Amino acid sequence: MLTRNNLLFHAGQVAALALMAALGLADLVAVTGLTSGRDLLLAPVLVFSAVATALVWLPRHRQGSTRLPKMAMLLAGFSLLLTIAVGGVLGGTGGSFGMAEAVGLLGVTFVVTRRGDAQWAVGAVLLLGMAIGFLPLRGGLSSEYVIIGLALGLAAAAIIAVAVYLRTIDSTRQRAMDSVRAEQRAEFARDLHDFIAHHVTGIVVQAQGARFVAEQDPKRVMLALEQIEAAGAETMASMRRMVGVLRDPNAQPDAPLAPLAGVDELGSLLEQFGNSGGVLARLHVDGSTIGIPVEVSTSAYRVVMEALTNIRRHAQGARVADVWVRRTPDWLLVRVANDGAAPRAATPREAPGYGLVGLTERVRAVGGRISAGPGIDGGWVVDAALPLDQEVAR
Repeated sequence: MLTRNNLLFHAGQVAALALMAALGLADLVAVTGLTSGRDLLLAPVLVFSAVATALVWLPRHRQGSTRLPKMAMLLAGFSLLLTIAVGGVLGGTGGSFGMAEAVGLLGVTFVVTRRGDAQWAVGAVLLLGMAIGFLPLRGGLSSEYVIIGLALGLAAAAIIAVAVYLRTIDSTRQRAMDSVRAEQRAEFARDLHDFIAHHVTGIVVQAQGARFVAEQDPKRVMLALEQIEAAGAETMASMRRMVGVLRDPNAQPDAPLAPLAGVDELGSLLEQFGNSGGVLARLHVDGSTIGIPVEVSTSAYRVVMEALTNIRRHAQGARVADVWVRRTPDWLLVRVANDGAAPRAATPREAPGYGLVGLTERVRAVGGRISAGPGIDGGWVVDAALPLDQEVAR
């Protein structure tokens, strides 16, 4: 699926390749126009160098890649050796020095600065800067080539500054997302902690009651034991899920407990939302809500609450918000849709919202799935599927 960012990425690749192809053609024309056989032999070397740069910056690289700066260092080292051989030993070409390669090295510098591992990227960028600045000396040692080298050095510095700025934005966004995920894990754990404490208290009370009635009414003891068994099994299942959620050592399950709200409280939530004015909220429930695991019920409530909050903030012109809750044998399906305008994408200068990020973390914690996007007939739709049985989630 092509997103806006993917389209921009591919458009930038095509534009850069077109520029490199044009400059490469100019390089070949300039070099092959010379009479020296040595200069004619230089043409395929310039083509190889330009193609090598494209092979480094063209693919997508993961953030923090160590392979990328290592490849860039090899490329910059080869370029410097070629410059020393052509400009120093052979005395220069007297013509083209490889503008296509220069553009390619600038592209490599941008990608390494933005995506490369920080420790390796520093050395790679220094080598790339030297390779770019000295590249024009292949043509000769005249003032013209020195000025071109200075201009390329300034261009490299500007590209490095832009790449560092974009990398800082990405890093800030990632830290904010990690913080939201950690908060969601802690909040989810607090909900389960409260639920488990409630059930354990009930188990203790029933056990104490069974001890007093054991001699008078044995049948009531059996009923109490069955209830204790059911509550204990449900508590253990929730405990296992809570331990899975608390993978982050920074999560704090002993923080103040929040009151539990689940599917049965959606009616009052929508009523409050509708009473605030502007948007008509409607709830549609298909199936029984009895016996839904507490972590699933509370997660469904949070999905609806976050979706309604986003409608209030971002859905311009929305008049109706519909909430569907459907129970199947294995899943609890939740959908929240509105008829307003789809929210526009945030620009890098704007502070992005992380509500959906935290919500995704919470839904995944219970083994569920969530998606959000424009509806077929307009508006915005949030869909969540929450497993009623952890075996289904696996």
